[in-house]
Amino acid sequence: MQQIVPLIFPKADLTLTKKDDQLFVNCVIRKKAVVLTPEEWVRQHVLHYLNKHKNYPLSRLAVEKSIHYNGLIKRWDIVAYDENVKPKLLVECKQPEVKISMATFLQAATYQKIIQSENILLTNGKELLCYSILKKELIMNELEAIAEF
Repeated sequence: MQQIVPLIFPKADLTLTKKDDQLFVNCVIRKKAVVLTPEEWVRQHVLHYLNKHKNYPLSRLAVEKSIHYNGLIKRWDIVAYDENVKPKLLVECKQPEVKISMATFLQAATYQKIIQSENILLTNGKELLCYSILKKELIMNELEAIAEF
């Protein structure tokens, strides 16, 4: 199946179902089955990594919320909040076949203008860029660079 490709994230305990030749994944945040697109495959691995390996409680993770920017409605992928419910990590996910590019960074920067997160993570599941706004540093391809809860 095209969606199920190995990623740099540890194996996630995902619940997959199939209905009418379409694959679904149970989202632990949205509490429902969603269509398993290649981007959703990456998004679910990031969610599980943040929860199981970086100790973010599920209650501190939000998925695909809408924001208004320049008269447009935009949807970011994941925001992880700290214990004071301040945005700690803004995550932009792309499908594995899409390279992380300047366009990806600009998309996340658009969301960042509104969200004001401490860190930005860009990933397609195969590569990863993590930028700390406070420390003004860029770390590439290091899962350890993702801030702990």
